Order: sequence, then structure tokens, then C-alpha cells
Amino acid sequence: MSTSADLLKELRIDRSVPPPPSRRRLWIALAIIGAVLAVGLVGWILFGRDDTPQVRTARAVEIGGGNGGVSVLDATGYVVARRIATVSSKITGRVREVLIEEGQHVKDGEVMATLDPVDADAARDLAAAQLAAARSQSGSVQAQLREAEANATRLDSLVEGQLVSQAQYEQAVAQRDALRAQLVTARRNAQVASDQLRIAENGVDNTVIRAPFAGVVIAKAAQPGEIVSPLSAGGGFTRTGIGTVVDMDSLEVEVDVGEAYIGRVQPEMPVEATLNAYPDWKIPGEVIAIVPTADRGKATIKVRIALNVRDPRIVPDMGVRVSFLETAQPADAGAPPPGVLVPGSAIVVRNDEQVAFVVAGAEVEQRTLQLGRTLGEDREVTRGLGGGEMVVLDPPEELMEGMSVRVADEAGDED
Repeated sequence: MSTSADLLKELRIDRSVPPPPSRRRLWIALAIIGAVLAVGLVGWILFGRDDTPQVRTARAVEIGGGNGGVSVLDATGYVVARRIATVSSKITGRVREVLIEEGQHVKDGEVMATLDPVDADAARDLAAAQLAAARSQSGSVQAQLREAEANATRLDSLVEGQLVSQAQYEQAVAQRDALRAQLVTARRNAQVASDQLRIAENGVDNTVIRAPFAGVVIAKAAQPGEIVSPLSAGGGFTRTGIGTVVDMDSLEVEVDVGEAYIGRVQPEMPVEATLNAYPDWKIPGEVIAIVPTADRGKATIKVRIALNVRDPRIVPDMGVRVSFLETAQPADAGAPPPGVLVPGSAIVVRNDEQVAFVVAGAEVEQRTLQLGRTLGEDREVTRGLGGGEMVVLDPPEELMEGMSVRVADEAGDED
């Protein structure tokens, strides 16, 4: 009976143990947290975001006034090299060694590369052997001629005493004359062989590619094992050059001047060049020549300009802006200030007026402009802007006077 009572006690529910927690409360807590996060996100979107527009800017560049002269014309162009050469071999061959790299300075006649000389060496050795054989043959004929001359002289004295027949003497004379002709031919053959040897030596020298002048290597076009040829070959496996060399002392500027303004340009006229890469660096120069032909498609005339400064920062194909200068005139107190150049994208139309927006602190000012010439992608502003002021590029339609803006960094990163 005690055992049955114990079993019944085990079947009773223990009211002292707390019931397991309900999952409903957990879901309610998670829902409350999600709602709080959603409300916070909406509040940040509506009130926490900075709606200040971000803009890109450029500096207005004053025209003229660089070295005491007044600019009468501005044009754009590029730095070019008068002495530039893509160096190739005179023969077709396989590259054995390339001794240049981009940026390397080379001297006049310095070895830039070598070709496989196996064929050229074999041709030279053959020519040398032919020359030796020709000289040996010439020596043999010369020895025979000495003997024939002595025999003819001896028979000449004997035929007078009638000790030998006239026929024997005439035969000796004919043999002597024949050997003399053979000697002339042998000597000429030796000379031809010598010339062939010299040509073969030139062929060996042609396997060595040298710099045509002192300069800087700007391109390396071949690698060891490739085939190079002075002629353009079909397919993509034959190179036509080893590398390109530029004489940096021959750098100059070429600009295209509109036909309507070419009358303002004169030979030896002073100029001031500004590289696009270094806008604060004014480089003095002068006009070399006005090329006497026009481009009918662009209605421009090419002008060559010499730079009076040699600097490693100046490299071929750099963009440059050139101001043609005249002798400075005495300052007039009532004269308007010189114009400025700004990118064309900074000028927009507002209320039928040409305007630009200038960044002053954290706000913008709207300026009404009086425009002048168009210089490439830039516009000349004769009134409304001053040199050094920062103008907004591609101003949006909603940009207005007095609005606050954020100036983007040079990389154009967005906040």
C-alpha cells in the first residue's frame, strides 16, 4: 500500500514551480524596439539630413598683367617637340636585348637595343673568306707572271742569235700578256671581295640600334624575342620600332589662332604661357613663326611659340593657354580693370541675363556678367567678376542669391 501511495504522490502537480515564460511578451518587446528604430530613421531623414547643396568651383583667372605686358589675344594649344623619333632598325631581325626604359636619358649614338647577329656574322665571315681567296689567287697569278716575264726576256735575247725559233718567243710573250690580264682580273676580284666584306660589316653594325640624338625615352615599343622590321608588316607580331626618343630642348608650343584675330599676332611677339597642369606658373616666351596656311575646317592658323624656360615639368602634349602680349601702356586711372577667364559651364541664364554664382564664405552671390570672347571651353568676362574669385560650375536651377552651399573637394567626393 505504501508503494501505491508513493506512486500517487508522484502524479500530483507541484504548484510551487513557476510556469514557463510566454513568447507573446518577447514578440511585443521586439515590435516596440522596431517601432522606435523606424521613428528614429524617419526623424533623421526629415530633420537630421543636411540639405545644403554641394557644388564644384573654379577660380577666375585674370587676363594679362603677367610680365608688364597687356594681353591682346588669348589662345589654347599644346606643347610639341620639334625633334621626336621612333627609332627602328635598318634590317628585319629578332630582338636580342633592349637597353632602354621609359624616362631614361640617352646620348647621341648610345646603344638602345641589339638584334640577333647570327646571320650577319655568317655573311661577314663568308665575305672575309672570299677576300682571302681572291688575294691568294692574285698572289699566285703574280708569281706566274714574274716567271713568264723572265722567260720572255730570256727568249728575246736568244731569238736574236737564232738559238730559238720565233714561234717559241711569240708563245712566251703571249703567255706573259695573258698572265698580266689575269693579274688585273684577280686584283679587281680582290677589291670586290673587300667591298663585300665592308658591306657585310655594315650588316653586323645594323644589328646594333643607336639613339639618333640626345633625348629622353618616352615609349618602349619592343621586348627581347620579338621581330622588328623597318617596314610595316601584316599581322600583329612584327614591331616597327624599338622606342621613341624626344629632344626635350626642342619643346615649343603650337596654338590655333582664329583667322579673325591673326592680325594681332606678329613674329617675335612676347607671350605668356600657362600650362593646364600648373595654372599658377607663368612661362615667358615669344612667337617663332606664323605658319602660312589655314585650316579651312576650323578657320584657324597655326602659330609656333618658343618657351624661354627649360624645365622637366614641361612635357610633350601638355595643354597650354597662351596670352599674346603687347608693350604695357601707362596706367589710366579711369580704365576698367582687365577681364578674367572662367569656364563656360559657370555661366548660366537667369531672367534673360548672363550670370555666375560666386562663393563668398558659405553662401553664394549672383553676379550679372558682361561677356567677351570665347576661348576654347572658357569665356572672357569683361565685367562682373574679378581675378581670383571662385565661381560655381554647372549651378543647379534651384541655386539662388544668398543660399548656403558646400564646396566639394578636388576629388569630387560626396558627403
